[in-house]
Amino acid sequence: MADKKKKSVFAEFKEFISKGNVIDMAVGVIIGGAFTKIVNSLVSDLIMPALGLLTGDIDFADLKIVLAEAVMEGETVVKEELAIRYGVFLDALLNFLLIAIAVFFMVKIINTAREKAEKLKKKKEEEAPAAPPAPDPQIVLLTEIRDLLKKDEAVETEAEAVTE
Repeated sequence: MADKKKKSVFAEFKEFISKGNVIDMAVGVIIGGAFTKIVNSLVSDLIMPALGLLTGDIDFADLKIVLAEAVMEGETVVKEELAIRYGVFLDALLNFLLIAIAVFFMVKIINTAREKAEKLKKKKEEEAPAAPPAPDPQIVLLTEIRDLLKKDEAVETEAEAVTE
């Protein structure tokens, strides 16, 4: 019984891996990692120094509340200081907000493009010429009778031509 369950889980996993969605997800993770590096650089190298300049040359990474001072013996650190590094937290929070804003606008652009495509598709469907109405069954029957009569006349004409 357990062997069947393992096979089915393995089969499901194999199916999951073989689908294109996994490839799309992998590409998204790779691009997301690269995008994170760009945002980190934007925050750390551009925004935070500008904010530091505006706030009196404060480096946000150095902002902290020291709970316990470092213990030193001469130049050697025996015990590191214990501190709440809220400046690093602010940096990470700003990174998150920038990434969230970028993802929001990316999704908004994609959704807007989809809506436009759907509207265009509906408009084309509405503008497409309607199929001609089906002919009246009586007219179809009369047309068939006419065609049969013409065919009989042609056969009679050929028969007369052959007998002569």
